[in-house]
Amino acid sequence: MSKKVSEFLQRIFPLTGQIRYMDRSDLRNDAVAGITVAVMLVPQGMAYAMLAGLPPVIGLYASTIPLIIYAFLGTSRHLAVGPSALVSLLVFTGVSALADPGTDTYIQYVLALSILIGIIQVALGVARAGFIVNYISQAVIGGFTSAAAVIIAISQAGHILGFDIPRHGSIFVKLTHIARHIGDVHLPTCILGISSIALLVIFKTIGLRRTGPLLVVLAATLATGLFRLDGDGVAIVANVPRGIPLPFLPALVPEILKDLLPVALTIAFIGYMESYAIAQSIATRERQIIDPDRELTALGAADIAAGIFSGYPVTGGLARTAVNFAAGARTGLAGIITASMIGLTLAFFTPLFHYLPITALAAVIIIAVSSLFDYRQFQELLRVKFGDGLTFLFTFMVTLTGGVETGILSGVVLSLLLFIRRSAHPHMAELGFCHERNAYLNINRFPMVERYAHTVIIRVDGSIFFANAGFVKTRTRQWIESQPDTRLVIFDFEGVNDMDAVAVKMLENLIDDYDTRRVDFAFARLKGPVRDILTRAGWHRKYPHSIRFRSVRQVISDLGITSSNGFSRRDSQVDSTGPDG
Repeated sequence: MSKKVSEFLQRIFPLTGQIRYMDRSDLRNDAVAGITVAVMLVPQGMAYAMLAGLPPVIGLYASTIPLIIYAFLGTSRHLAVGPSALVSLLVFTGVSALADPGTDTYIQYVLALSILIGIIQVALGVARAGFIVNYISQAVIGGFTSAAAVIIAISQAGHILGFDIPRHGSIFVKLTHIARHIGDVHLPTCILGISSIALLVIFKTIGLRRTGPLLVVLAATLATGLFRLDGDGVAIVANVPRGIPLPFLPALVPEILKDLLPVALTIAFIGYMESYAIAQSIATRERQIIDPDRELTALGAADIAAGIFSGYPVTGGLARTAVNFAAGARTGLAGIITASMIGLTLAFFTPLFHYLPITALAAVIIIAVSSLFDYRQFQELLRVKFGDGLTFLFTFMVTLTGGVETGILSGVVLSLLLFIRRSAHPHMAELGFCHERNAYLNINRFPMVERYAHTVIIRVDGSIFFANAGFVKTRTRQWIESQPDTRLVIFDFEGVNDMDAVAVKMLENLIDDYDTRRVDFAFARLKGPVRDILTRAGWHRKYPHSIRFRSVRQVISDLGITSSNGFSRRDSQVDSTGPDG
């Protein structure tokens, strides 16, 4: 194979480059990791499919071909994709409004949703638009996932207690229903469900996090079959079809796709953000490079494959990826081995799941999503940045009371509003000279600094554009008017990376307004891009003496400015840089 062909294949299929230099130990590590993840994924996939309102076997379908597609196209060596609790909840929320869960129509809509999500992700990846998800803050994701964990756990309470609870409505409606029907608890189901939860907690505590769910599922299935608990009313999975389904394209009706578009966009962004964050964390530790746009394309292709092969949307899983990494995975081949093991399960072992009790799968879900509730993150956000903590709490509460789609949308809107507010109010500081540090510092943080006679020194920390130009102008006027004897205003523009035409016009108006009062303006430390903008605006002709200064020190020195107590700075060697907080 020629070098050019090899490089081309590596660009299209990163896996070919990963396995090119594999040795036996790498292959052995990938095999161990692939089998280990498969042990986790069998019960998880079935449980998450049930959470999505689908037959459990569809969770296994989603854990075969999509994993292989991602393994070939993804740039992460360790990301373990498959069904996830969060995406499953979003699928149920979006599609159950259009069809009854579990019906053939519902399944067809879910398959169409998966393909639509994949198309959106592939299109964004090809357009190199992966950066869009950066506008969904971690505070929003944290609040949303924490609320989703509570919603998911409560939604599974009916399977543990043995009676139906409303599929829709807020958690308060569901909790009220549970309280009113607590006397309807089905004792065999409840005992089996609580026992499964207890075993999962014990296994997790003693270090059997990986194999615990499978052991619990097998034990619960064995107990149900031996004691024929299904005859006593314990709900079971019953018949699970054998074999991997053949490719099938569901009906992509425009009217239905239009109704599915909102949830498709939500899952496309949330699923990708979750996957990329997980992949990047491992890649950073391993000093590997992750291509965000290629990851978006790979995940989209996997979702399209899921829709064609009777699965449902997949994404990277934190727990599975951590296990995959800890088990020694070296390449994406581990994902192919996982998919192969799931395929063997579908081909030969599905009859073993006949007596699998639904309550055991509910227990697996509840324990799995318990880690999504992140109170510590809320505490940290509240301590570090109150606005982020508020965003977390707001998203959490709206998701609980208004539903998952309303919650995530409201959180994104709030975070963008806070971002706009911060952008519209850039940090500005009045500076004075500090003898101890030989630097110009913020007078509010360093009261020992010295002002200069008839002079105001202002530093702007942020780009100036149409949304904040008025704020910059108003704040500058306040400083000037607070010192009626002002004759010179010095702007330190080191923190200004960009300006638009509105900002330039605002500065010109400011200069012209104070010209009649004999107040001059000087601009120091102009960066190249900002200087280019001012040059195009004709400042080299209008205000040539205002933009010639390399530093605040040069302004003070060249103009012979004296301090408020008569101390001359003309011949000093002052450094205009330095920390100011």
